[in-house]
Amino acid sequence: MSEAYLLGVDSGLTVTKAVIFDLDGREIGVGRATVPQLFPMPGHVERDMDALWLATAEAVRSAKDAAAIPGAQIAAIGITGHGDGLYLLEEDGQPLGNAILSLDSRAIDVVDDWEETDLDDRSLALTGQRPHPAAPSALLAWIKRYETDRYAKIRHVITCKDWLRYCLTGEIATDPTEASASFTNVRTQGYDPAVLSLFDLDDVHSALPKVLPVTAIAGTVSSSGARETGLAAGTPVVTGLHDVTATAVGMGCVNPGQIALVAGTYSINETLLSAPALDARWLCRNGFRPGEWNAMAISPASSANTEWVLHQFCRDALDLAEATGTNPFDHLQEEIAAAFERDSRLIYHPFLFGSPYGDAAGGLIGLHGWHQRGDVLRAVFEGIAFNHRHHVDALRSIAKVSAARLAGGGAQNPLFAQLFADALGLEIDVVDHDEAGALGAALAAGVGVGSYASIEEASARTTRILNRYLPDPARHKSLTSAYRRYSKSIEQVAPLWPELHE
Repeated sequence: MSEAYLLGVDSGLTVTKAVIFDLDGREIGVGRATVPQLFPMPGHVERDMDALWLATAEAVRSAKDAAAIPGAQIAAIGITGHGDGLYLLEEDGQPLGNAILSLDSRAIDVVDDWEETDLDDRSLALTGQRPHPAAPSALLAWIKRYETDRYAKIRHVITCKDWLRYCLTGEIATDPTEASASFTNVRTQGYDPAVLSLFDLDDVHSALPKVLPVTAIAGTVSSSGARETGLAAGTPVVTGLHDVTATAVGMGCVNPGQIALVAGTYSINETLLSAPALDARWLCRNGFRPGEWNAMAISPASSANTEWVLHQFCRDALDLAEATGTNPFDHLQEEIAAAFERDSRLIYHPFLFGSPYGDAAGGLIGLHGWHQRGDVLRAVFEGIAFNHRHHVDALRSIAKVSAARLAGGGAQNPLFAQLFADALGLEIDVVDHDEAGALGAALAAGVGVGSYASIEEASARTTRILNRYLPDPARHKSLTSAYRRYSKSIEQVAPLWPELHE
């Protein structure tokens, strides 16, 4: 009998990835395709939905070619994708305009209006979260206010991964983790008409997709889906889950008491709870199992900062990395390591693309003529770690956390990973997976077709720790003092941010 494999698709904000895994979680074929973002006006961040599907189909074909296996050996498919934002379909099932991404801020005036009333507090009490500008509730309210014709044509309100699964199977559904982005009752974990009434969105109730378990078979690959991807028609496709949750599953963080950290475009910090806990500092959403909740403390202020700094100030390292097929930080390691040996009080605010503080801006404070490039890079690393600590400290107020797992762009860098251990005062495990989100989706698919008895079993079988970093007590003490300065600097600068934003 031929060996069976699982396909996980992970569609992020810039790249969609398809990864074929064996049942031990080892990658045997990877495909990637870039999906351009569109910026029709300031604050609007969109993508062409048809272009996203074509890119995803291309990535699947590339993964299949790299694995050199026939489509029939793929036993099941799981899909995950960026959360929040908005993907709309009209009556005929075609896209109703471009998708709106989770980096979009057009609805900030809607959210500001809600904050002037008690609606955001009522939303927290009812849904487990306050609405933010890229929340489906805020974006639908914005469309209702400013694009009335488009609003009237809405027939399906779905998410990124649900759109891709629809393209692959022709079936529309969602899962509990995505459903809880705006419209579920935090206690019942299901849709609640009172939530829609809260946002004055009662008329979209019929447009919300049915909710299936994350491991349920939501459809099978259609003949057109097979033609475009090279997969075998009839292959089971499970419902899938939100990418934040999928990444935690792929990292092996499937039980309360574990914390998953992802240092990517977003600073993602999450832990499972056995009961809902409500606070404006995190989103309390459905876990991947009924009767569990996922506390997600998130802001767009993590490793995207290092990418910006690399492109603006480290062109030499980028060019060398491109010429040699290496990581740019391989050529900056000595500079950064030397900076960590010097006393430096540089403070970096990693808010180039957003923050936990509203209309914040990035900043570098305490710069002197004797500072070198390595000192600036060290400050950027520390600012990213401190923003994660801001979120982790909030989660530690409701969950006993003794260790954490780290994934994302900087996780493979020993200096970066050790900094997280020292800054947080936690043991940090780095897992041996480059594509944890795709793996989490693939494991859900494996459970759906019986390759594993449960997600816990699947995670235990596939999770491998690549490196473990223990906090250094002296460095933790020093970094705690630096974190206090960082927090104080934010309090001092914050009054200036609204003026800079204008």
